[in-house]
Amino acid sequence: MSTQTKDFYRVLGVAENASADEIKKSYRKLAKQYHPDAHPNDAAAAEKFKEISEAYSVLSDETKRKQYDQARKFGGMSGFGFGRQPGAGGARPGPGPAGGAEGTFSFDDVDVGGLGDIFGSFFDFGRKKGRPSGPQRGEDIEYAVDVPFETAARGGKITVQLTVTEDCATCGGNGARPGTALNPCPECKGKGTITFGQGGFAVNRPCPACMGKGKIPADPCATCQGSGQVRRQRQVAVTVPAGVDTGSKIRMAGQGEKGPGGGQPGDLILTFRVIPDRFFEREGLNVVSSVPINLAQAVLGSKIKVRTVDGSRVVLKIPAGTQPGMRFRIKGYGIEKQGRRGDQYVQVSVAVPKDLDESQRELFAQFAEAAGLKH
Repeated sequence: MSTQTKDFYRVLGVAENASADEIKKSYRKLAKQYHPDAHPNDAAAAEKFKEISEAYSVLSDETKRKQYDQARKFGGMSGFGFGRQPGAGGARPGPGPAGGAEGTFSFDDVDVGGLGDIFGSFFDFGRKKGRPSGPQRGEDIEYAVDVPFETAARGGKITVQLTVTEDCATCGGNGARPGTALNPCPECKGKGTITFGQGGFAVNRPCPACMGKGKIPADPCATCQGSGQVRRQRQVAVTVPAGVDTGSKIRMAGQGEKGPGGGQPGDLILTFRVIPDRFFEREGLNVVSSVPINLAQAVLGSKIKVRTVDGSRVVLKIPAGTQPGMRFRIKGYGIEKQGRRGDQYVQVSVAVPKDLDESQRELFAQFAEAAGLKH
């Protein structure tokens, strides 16, 4: 684990003397580029977005930025003079790098506001003292799902298959083979946390050996290899609301990861991607479809049956003299959403016959001459 400060200026792509406006401008550009909504299920983009947000939270705050610059000046964390002064809690005085007194400093002993979060980011871990005891809410699951055009338009049901983390049913989540004991973790002596000292202070973090539990199995469970958790496939029935479009989201409460210690499960957040249809296109709440007609239908008029997003067919009257590309409206057969419903527009294309025999050509030539059509 590196103890060097992260280069937040490099993360945002700005100079060390960049103004507040320059920092904000760069942050907005990068945040838009790497936002999770633009990269669903992209772990690398999500991590980049988190790093960008972390850098901006420090550099956009004048006080935090000064503290950060001071830390970088002293070459990372070591030697950064945050010792207690004599009389401020009885810390043992000693020479500090800035000429003041230095003692052992712990973020758990005193509230240093946002500075503790900055130090936490240097070490890539937070200020929490390991995993909280008792039931905890499970993690949310975010998932992108493809939906057929007609299902998105009129609503329906789909099945989504998820990979979720759950407590191992064999060991009940404690990681030990049934009938065997749990021993205090030798790394943290059962505390669930370990302390890292650097320079003149100490920071607690969850024990990596027991993952903050304080205990490890004497004989690991064969099903989960002692982790207490397993990954498995789960199918979820999803009701798609009528009128959803690409990017629409729904939240299904209680369908996410199960909560540790018997806590409430998280939620399932679905982002829809509408599969393009070969017949229909969407324009807001309206639906557009293209229908071919022959030359006689266009010239003389006709009636044709047209498929709708409801799955039904309606009769559409084609007037005589219809031109290629003309649109006809079928009122009330578009997409319904929140009490409003659009229309369906049918755009006709005229198919011109390619292969005429001699008699057909002769008849068409006679028609062209009678109609005064040049050819």
